[in-house]
Amino acid sequence: MGPRRGDAATPRATTAVILARGLGTRMRAEDGATLTEAQRVAASAGAKGLMPVAGFPLLDHVLHELAEGGVTDVVFVIAPRETALRGRYGRDHVPRRLRVRFAEQVEPRGTADALIAAREAVDACGPHDASGVAHFLMLNADNLYPAESVRVLVGLDGPGLIAYEAEALTAQGNIEAARVQAFALLDLSAADELREIVEKPAADHPLMLAAERWVSMNLWRFDSGIFDDCARVRPSVRGELELSDAVRGAIARGVRFRAVRQRLAVLDLSRRGDVATVEARLAGRVPAP
Repeated sequence: MGPRRGDAATPRATTAVILARGLGTRMRAEDGATLTEAQRVAASAGAKGLMPVAGFPLLDHVLHELAEGGVTDVVFVIAPRETALRGRYGRDHVPRRLRVRFAEQVEPRGTADALIAAREAVDACGPHDASGVAHFLMLNADNLYPAESVRVLVGLDGPGLIAYEAEALTAQGNIEAARVQAFALLDLSAADELREIVEKPAADHPLMLAAERWVSMNLWRFDSGIFDDCARVRPSVRGELELSDAVRGAIARGVRFRAVRQRLAVLDLSRRGDVATVEARLAGRVPAP
């Protein structure tokens, strides 16, 4: 399906880019968790999104929530010789409610580089506004976001992200407080605009001491201008091209990111120890992407 140009000034962002190129280093590491043979194989391969939980790979649930939230097209960013995702979603279990494309990130150079890899695919499936600018969502492959979060961003009138309340992530999800503290905290204005992303803040940082802490779980709405911001990013202290630096660049050139505050659970499947809790949460659910 070709680009849809000339839509409303700010069209619904019905394409979602899923970053699935990661090496799964934390998932590969043994942590004493009890896994089935199929889960052990997936963990050893670092295949977080394909981890079988409650009878289905996690990504089946992710795709289900995307479809429920109004997404119609998905772009998986994968490694050049990746076969498992291509085989499942491109051949053996093709989603009924989503059109699927694949984009290749040659080397795992960071999230900004991963997003650049999806540029051509995003332009191919749109949607575009009257100026030819594409609008799309971006998310992780190892987090299960609720359809309510997806739906809000699909219908947003411009760039933005979901700001999740830290205590809700702990109380309603499977992410303990110590791990939440290691995530990126958001500095938001009174008008709910993103001012800054603070990675792994110190315990005495003002955002850590605030009565309410708002966290990025990497669920964004972008327009195609973000690709140029990603291209300008330089390696971080970790040697990676970070999406957060691209967002800072976008803010510096005047882009306003609206933060939608939500007190909802996001399930995280980044370590072997997460498998049992995620499986318990998803027991009995039959995803229909």
